[in-house]
Amino acid sequence: MKRNIYILLGVVLLVGIALAQNADNGIAAVFKQEEPMPTETGPKAGLLAPAFSLQAMDGKTYAVGGAKEKAIFVSFWASWCEPCKQEAPALNTLAAKYKDKLDLYGVNVTTYDKIRDAKAFVDEYKLTFPILLDEDGTAYAKYNGLAFPTNVLIDSRGVVQEIILGILPEKELERKIKELIAD
Repeated sequence: MKRNIYILLGVVLLVGIALAQNADNGIAAVFKQEEPMPTETGPKAGLLAPAFSLQAMDGKTYAVGGAKEKAIFVSFWASWCEPCKQEAPALNTLAAKYKDKLDLYGVNVTTYDKIRDAKAFVDEYKLTFPILLDEDGTAYAKYNGLAFPTNVLIDSRGVVQEIILGILPEKELERKIKELIAD
């Protein structure tokens, strides 16, 4: 009888230690399984982000796809797009606010635009985040671009979390960024 009590106390002690080690995540963390990494690539939430590399207006080349230190926000746009004009100040603010946890790339789909107009847009809105030039439209096509802006939220593992067609209010966009970088 005493032996059974000691065994029961030992089990309770071990469970207590396991719970204490995971206390910051709650009891559910003990039983929670990690989400498996997707193996398929595609322009859809839950799939690996289609990879691309583009040269930016600053002369550097930036890459999307694969695991990174930070989450990535990609905004496909054109200078003549009225919603893009409305969204530009908010993107500039959010890029600066979350620069330590988020890389924001503006991708000018130059096949639907002119480089001089894109540069004028960047100057007018004083954009401070990298502006990539998709001169042949390949990157936009990889994400099945249908409208401007098309915003893609990619977590640090390289998995698409959401694709947003059109604009959202700044507070809603910021909420989505906070969810993205919290993972």
